Amino acid sequence: MSTIARRVVVRGVVQGVGFRYHTLDRARSFGLVGWVRNSPDGTVEAWVQGDEARVAEMLDWLRHGPRASRVERIDIDDAVPDELSTFEIRRGHFSAH
Repeated sequence: MSTIARRVVVRGVVQGVGFRYHTLDRARSFGLVGWVRNSPDGTVEAWVQGDEARVAEMLDWLRHGPRASRVERIDIDDAVPDELSTFEIRRGHFSAH
């Protein structure tokens, strides 16, 4: 099993619609680790890490998000896997690493 990581920025109507909580549930159901948080610019940022196929499924889900959201675009960057053990919602905005 090959572990990969992706840093994702989701743009559109993605704050105030439960996006982070749906992302948390979906990522955990896929067995992924990482985090999701709101950014001051109105986007949602996520770090998604795990099995390559499961990360791909998560990225597909993020392109649409939960029903109440309206995703306009997602930006995906390759990342080096980190020492993470769970998927969580982070508060505030901090640098990715």
